[in-house]
Amino acid sequence: MPGDGFGQAFRVTTFGESHGPALGAIVEGCPPGLPLAEADLQIDLDRRRPGTGRHVSQRREADRVRIVSGVYEGRTTGTAIGLLVANEDPRSSDYRALAEVFRPGHADYTTFMKYGRRDPRGGGRASARETVMRVAAGAIARRLLETLAGVRIAGWLAELGPWRHEGPPPERTPENAFFVPDEAACPLLDAHLEEVRRARDSVGARVGVCARGVPAGWGDPVFDKLDALVAHALMSIGAVKAVEIGDGAAVVRQRGSEHRDPLTPAGFASNHAGGILGGISSGQDIVAHLAFKPTSSIPQEIATLDVRGAATTVAVCGRHDPCVGVRGVPVAEAMLALVLADAFLRQRAQCAGIAPPLGPFAPP
Repeated sequence: MPGDGFGQAFRVTTFGESHGPALGAIVEGCPPGLPLAEADLQIDLDRRRPGTGRHVSQRREADRVRIVSGVYEGRTTGTAIGLLVANEDPRSSDYRALAEVFRPGHADYTTFMKYGRRDPRGGGRASARETVMRVAAGAIARRLLETLAGVRIAGWLAELGPWRHEGPPPERTPENAFFVPDEAACPLLDAHLEEVRRARDSVGARVGVCARGVPAGWGDPVFDKLDALVAHALMSIGAVKAVEIGDGAAVVRQRGSEHRDPLTPAGFASNHAGGILGGISSGQDIVAHLAFKPTSSIPQEIATLDVRGAATTVAVCGRHDPCVGVRGVPVAEAMLALVLADAFLRQRAQCAGIAPPLGPFAPP
């Protein structure tokens, strides 16, 4: 019943709170013999961790992951993989004044109404810090996909403030502070976020994620459509308010004659569908976008209630991202990797040895 797990054949269960002693994950279903070391996971965790720039939370966390089970002599054993990341710089005193009030835009009120109690220290399980273990587990999924299926995943910042990426998905995740394909845009984004910070405010962002090399045939045609699972995974990330597959919401302005992707002997001529047809991968790039809301923790006073239902006000200070979408890029990559690793293993279990009648199509 509790929703702390994700996936079927490749399943991840996470635990831990933002200000508890540690965060952890159990990864089940990873095939044996996969080369895996803590350093493989640390690459993605370092891209997500706080304290790495002016425009992310200044919480100082090393986010050093420990593999405590499921790996022997550098290879997976096929048993459950246990992961742990210690919380080293929680500074729970920042939240003492918030223990008796609900922060608008956060899960404080709804968590209290569900359980009758809540952990006010950084939001507990509802904190963005929960995504540490998604990224660690997603790094295992990414390793599996690259090694066994040749699938590569890249994420990028697609829109923030006055800037928007109009080109195709980048081949690799951009290696700059904003994860933007056009590095020349970094000074513009830096200036925009500095202006937002001075105004004691925050902004939203649009993030893109793409998987290349996914063969045709992954997914299912009804309840477990591949695009439904991708949407579920990306929507489960805190602060995400919308998910688009392929052209997404733009389809409302298209005609059928424009949206259809023509088939040719050389492959598809376009990819409006985002690499998924009828819930099953088409062999094209799987492309999705997700919209992050503005961070709700800002030092501007707003009306709220306390835990007794009395009217009051609150202004949230502390260490928070002015745009949570920037660090959302590696989280989106991780969640797409988890979906595809699960789809790969489910496809292998059901249809192993069945050759596609037409062979693979090339992407446009």
